[in-house]
Amino acid sequence: MNRVVITGQGTINALGRSVAETQDAMREGRCGIGPLDFRDVDRLSIRIGGQVRDYDAEDHFNRQQIALYDRFTQFTLLSAREAIAQSGLSFAGDLAARTGVVLGTSGGGLNTQDENYRSVYEDGKNRVHPFVVPKLMNNAAASHVSMEYNIKGPGFTVATACASSNHAMGLAYQLIRGGSADAVVTGGSEAMLCFGGVKAWEGLRVMSKDACRPFSANRNGMVQGEGAAVYVFESYEHARARGADIIAEIIGFAMSSDAADIVMPSKQGAARAMSGALRDGGIAPEQVSYINAHGTGTAANDKTECAAVADVFGAHADALMISSTKSMHGHAIGGTGAIELLACTMALREGVIAPTIGYEEPDPECALDIVPNEARDAKVDVVLSNAFAFGGFNAVLALRAV
Repeated sequence: MNRVVITGQGTINALGRSVAETQDAMREGRCGIGPLDFRDVDRLSIRIGGQVRDYDAEDHFNRQQIALYDRFTQFTLLSAREAIAQSGLSFAGDLAARTGVVLGTSGGGLNTQDENYRSVYEDGKNRVHPFVVPKLMNNAAASHVSMEYNIKGPGFTVATACASSNHAMGLAYQLIRGGSADAVVTGGSEAMLCFGGVKAWEGLRVMSKDACRPFSANRNGMVQGEGAAVYVFESYEHARARGADIIAEIIGFAMSSDAADIVMPSKQGAARAMSGALRDGGIAPEQVSYINAHGTGTAANDKTECAAVADVFGAHADALMISSTKSMHGHAIGGTGAIELLACTMALREGVIAPTIGYEEPDPECALDIVPNEARDAKVDVVLSNAFAFGGFNAVLALRAV
């Protein structure tokens, strides 16, 4: 089986317009959550989020492209440009056919849906733009990445709610490991911060009106975010042969299904996914130093995840560093696992553990080292990245330093 490494990464999210900006913000424990700014926000009861502020599509795309690109596609393309440029790959000849695009999203073109429902139902218009369907479809971002870069290998989109990005990246890893591709552009994106997107989430009554405080006893819910992160995964031999700079190695991946409840998480399901990633990578629990937690800031998720970590790691759980960067950039739903992987690559490459900010009160049911409020310098060799989604779908990636 092929070893799989990361040779490029790119992002745009509430913390920054690049990997460097985002990781600087993570290192500083900076919060990107603030007042939302879009049409009809005054009709919402939830008015905060991890929004990409002062963003103008015309700074990056021409009018013809904007007519085709929903906000989530725009975020994906901007992230892909950074990742592919860093990787140094050019997709021509045989490599074009041996490279794939596998991306995750949950809402897809939700901004486009919101705008056009408003146009038809509120404004009374009887016609919409002819590109509405190709603009809102969940596979639009993957399709446009493949077209912009001449990538002709396997391409598809994964939609598993909050685990979409981790599933996408895990499947990209498996494609390369199994020999079906030499490289895959992978990650995920989301742009659900519009009136309809937030109004729908309000109905679940899991949202905070003031802040995201994962693992803190006084937490009161999650905060939505938006953005994208994209990576170039590549076989180790291919990367080494061309002298590529290797950021980190993917060494394990596992998926599980709770088969229990549509919204309530299962300790057993989360534990099976973490244990599976360890087995897949041949990793002893004691080798893991850091876990980037799903850590949404809801009581059900935080307590369940901590209990699952304790079950999987036993006595070693007390020695683990665990943090949730959702406290800084918000929960970007289908794109969140990809953004969070930047905290993992920072830990492996720079020895900096991103903090869980907003932590105020200890919770005896979350009595682990959650790296509260300030980043920490630490030597890290192996990390896990957790994603546990509505619908009971779980996906965990394991990475190590190279």
